[in-house]
This record gives sequence, C-alpha cells and structure tokens, in this order.
Amino acid sequence: MARKVVVVDGARTPFLRSGTGYKELMSYQLGQIAIKALLDKTQLDANTVDQVIMGTVSANVKTSNVARESALLAGIPISTPCSTVTMACISANKSISMGVDQIALGHADVVIAGGTECPSDAPIAFPREMRKKLFANQKMRGMGDYVKFASSLRPSDFVPEAPAIAEFTTGRTMGQDCDRMVDRFGITREAQDHFAVRSHSMAIEAQEKGFLAQEVVPAELPPKFKLIEQDNGPRADTKFEKISKLKPAFNKPDGTLTAANSSFLTDGAAVTLLMSEEKALELGYTPKAEVLSYVFTAQNPDDELLLGPAFATPAVLKKAGMSLDQMDVLEIHEAFAGQVLCNIKCLEDAEFGKARGFEGAVGKVDMDKLNRWGGSLSIGHPFGATGSRLVNMASNRLHVENGTYALIAACAAGAHGHAMILKRYGA
Repeated sequence: MARKVVVVDGARTPFLRSGTGYKELMSYQLGQIAIKALLDKTQLDANTVDQVIMGTVSANVKTSNVARESALLAGIPISTPCSTVTMACISANKSISMGVDQIALGHADVVIAGGTECPSDAPIAFPREMRKKLFANQKMRGMGDYVKFASSLRPSDFVPEAPAIAEFTTGRTMGQDCDRMVDRFGITREAQDHFAVRSHSMAIEAQEKGFLAQEVVPAELPPKFKLIEQDNGPRADTKFEKISKLKPAFNKPDGTLTAANSSFLTDGAAVTLLMSEEKALELGYTPKAEVLSYVFTAQNPDDELLLGPAFATPAVLKKAGMSLDQMDVLEIHEAFAGQVLCNIKCLEDAEFGKARGFEGAVGKVDMDKLNRWGGSLSIGHPFGATGSRLVNMASNRLHVENGTYALIAACAAGAHGHAMILKRYGA
C-alpha cells in the first residue's frame, strides 16, 4: 500500500531577472544555495536525505547532472544518489513527482526535490561546421596540423548560435504560439495587461506583508558575499496606463503579447523537502501539506501548446474524485497573461468540460483564490525551478489562508501539462 507523502517545507533563492545579480554564477551554484538554505532552515541532518532530484532546462555540459554538483556543494553526503530531470517548464514538477513516488513506494523516506536555472549562463554553441572542424581536429599533433586547421577556418565559423526558446516541432517560439492562441480564444490585449498588473500588485503586497519571506532565503554571493534578499521582478510601478503603450514583442505589428504581459528570463533555484508522514513525525516535524494526487498530460504542439493546465486540471480532479470548487488555493503558472486567461476560458467552457468527462464545465475559476501572492509574470520563471516555487507557495498559502485543498497547474514546452492537489496537513 502506498505511503502518505508530505511536504515538510521549502526554500528558494530570490528570483532575479537574468543578467542581473546572478550573472556571474552557474546553475549548480544557485541549486547549492537553495539546498543549503533548506537544510539550515529545517535544521535537517544532511545524512538523513535519501535522494536529491533536481529539474533544469538549459543544462551546462560541465554540470550535466546539476543535482549532484548542487547537492555536494551544499553538504549532502557523497553516498546520497542525485539525479537531474528535464521536462521544460515543469521540470521541477517532474522532480517533485518522482520524489513523491520514491517515498510512496518505500524506496526513500526523505527526498529533496526542486530545480535550478541560470539563463545568464546559458551555453552558447558554435555553428555546426565549426563543431565538425573542432571534433575532427581534436587530436592535432605538431605545428603542421595547427596551421592546416587554422587555414580551414572561415569568419562564419565564429558566429555563435544564439539560444532560441522555440518549439522544435513547429519552429515557433512560445510567445508566437501564445499570440496565435489568444487571437483564437478572443483574449484582448486589455485583459492581458490587466492580468499582468494584477500579478505585480499581488507580488508586491505579498513581499510587503512578509508572505514571500516564508520561502525566499537571502543569498550571499561570492566572492564579496553580497546579500540579495528578495526577488527583483515584482514592480510597484507596473501600471495599466504605462504597459498598455508597449509594442508587441513576438508577432509584429499586430500581436498582443508584450514584454510586460509575458514572463521574463529568470535566474533562480527552489527546492522542496518531501518525507513519508512517519519519517516526518519521527524527526519531530509538523508537515505543511499532504500530496494527494498528480498527473502529467500531453497535447497537440501545434494548437494546444500552452493549454496544459486546462487538460491536466480535469484529469487530476477526476483522479482524486474532487471538484474545482473544493480547491481553496489555486496556483497556475503564468508563462503569459494570455495563456492563463485562455486556460481559464477552457475550464469554464461546457463543451470543453464534456470532452473531459464532466457534465458541463470543469468549473468556475475563483479569481480571489488564484495566485494571490503573485506569479511567474511578476516573481519570475526560472524554467527548471518554478514547479517547486508553486508547491512551496501553495503549501504556505493553505496555512495563511486557512484553506484545506490546493491545486497547482502548469504548462510546458512540448505541449505538456501538470497538475497536483495538496491538502493542508491536519485539516
């Protein structure tokens, strides 16, 4: 029989806009900061950790198993297995779900799961012709070989391939796909901008009230150990009148997605401490939440790329035998304002719900329950880490808001979706 899996606590670095405070760091260093912060915060003996699982997207070849390098640097024993997974924007969701399974099946009692991402250190590749030349000449011997190699080089060989966040199967960026989707669903630029302003307003309020401090742990950056204490994405000056003047960012000149209503490149790491209920109580912890159920889905990359939450939410509700109106806390990943609004429209559509096995609509999305402490549009979206931020935030919100159930949902490249239901421990 599967064991009960609980969320004990979570920690994350401040999330920073790429190219700012973490620009000198690599993703494993951010992962180390988050893991060490979690150990310190919970006073957990590192020797009790059975596994470390981390998600990442833009992997650096020097640290391909970034979970291992992060864990070792954070003080996790060398005898603890560490693994790295990738599933685009739901990589941390995948790592947490894998940790849940390991505990539920009895293969582990204590798992640290989450993710790390540092686009500031994204690997830049040489053109294919240059890579072929470098590979063919890796065993050069003597001056003659070096002269021959040098004479084969052309100026075009030195033009780097800029990183592109594009869907491999369609060749379109996620922003271009979202522009197509909001047009299809009739989501206006005005609605998107208002949602973006809402996200920033909620995040600023959560910062000021100390809610985000429950999960954000200040980071001291080497070599001068500069202290970074909070996310630098939320902006109090994000006003509708201001952002409504911005030009389209993806489909020009007629697109409705802009830099303000789209999530930005973000550096950061987040981790979640999972345990079996028995182990948590044995070690003297009071868990924050119980993991009830989760699902992963896959849709059509051509026209359903960003509808992961709409497909995963009914699937996880049916699996758990629950309804949307039972959820007290809703945390939906904000890749784009338009993406969230399209998913909400699907969930509230009777035909869409019937196709998912419901009598009518999946349910009404109560905006008073949705992303009340901000979301990826304001806090930021480190691709490999956001899933852990969602779990940690939902667990904390359940206690602050005295809720019982929380729903987490997210989309990801490849037209994937994820949803998870948490229950406040002791409720």
